Amino acid sequence: MSERLAPGDPAPDFTLPDADGNQVSLASHKGRKVIVYFYPAALTPGCTKQACDFTDNLELLAGAGYDVIGVSPDKPEKLAKFRDKEDLKVTLVADPEKEVLTAYGAYGEKKLYGKVVTGVIRSTVVVDEEGKVERALYNVKATGHVAKIIKDLGI
Repeated sequence: MSERLAPGDPAPDFTLPDADGNQVSLASHKGRKVIVYFYPAALTPGCTKQACDFTDNLELLAGAGYDVIGVSPDKPEKLAKFRDKEDLKVTLVADPEKEVLTAYGAYGEKKLYGKVVTGVIRSTVVVDEEGKVERALYNVKATGHVAKIIKDLGI
């Protein structure tokens, strides 16, 4: 089971391909706050709702100094389909090896319909301008989560 992050921890740096195969790294966002959210699979109902919520609130978040990066184990080609089908504006990156998911504590055992399974734990980590964890939220709900983050961050 991967370790969960806590406020004050250094956020693990990463460089992953986006939907177009371009490399996206956390380090390139230094000086801005970043909301890194982890979701199980593109093109599924809950993940679509969450990605659309982030897209709908992207201007508000960007205006408050936040960039948004969505991480899933999907391949870039599937992320491109997801982005195009849903007209998503958030940056989506692929982590098929699950290394970043694991480093952030977003991959491991979870309960699914009462059974214990290993998979992506829907999580959101807010990283400050210095690359430290400001907030780490695990087992979040897909619906209503973005509104809760905005409220919690006082945006």
